[in-house]
Amino acid sequence: MSEGSIAISAAAHVPTLNAGKYLHQLCKHWQHNLAVEFTPEGGKICFPRDTRGADWPGDAIVAFEAAPDGLAVRIEASAEGQLEALKGAVARHLDRFAFREAPLAFDWRALPSG
Repeated sequence: MSEGSIAISAAAHVPTLNAGKYLHQLCKHWQHNLAVEFTPEGGKICFPRDTRGADWPGDAIVAFEAAPDGLAVRIEASAEGQLEALKGAVARHLDRFAFREAPLAFDWRALPSG
């Protein structure tokens, strides 16, 4: 994803004592059909602009960072609709893997551009 295509981004801290486990599950799940990089501490997933038939201005990046008290999530998208769709996708998938704790709390906050 080129720097110029990022129009909007948001971040959330998701409280859980199982951040590393969920990070691993999310990345393994999405690596079947998306470009994914991950370690036990963090991961990055590229959602192409045309994922699932969409037509966004650019690709989006979802990044995760595991901490003892939770999972940090950052989404960089090319459009508001893409950002909102990815917020929902991340929350649904994370709640599915964290079914014993779900629904998890997401404190989404907009990040300044640039």
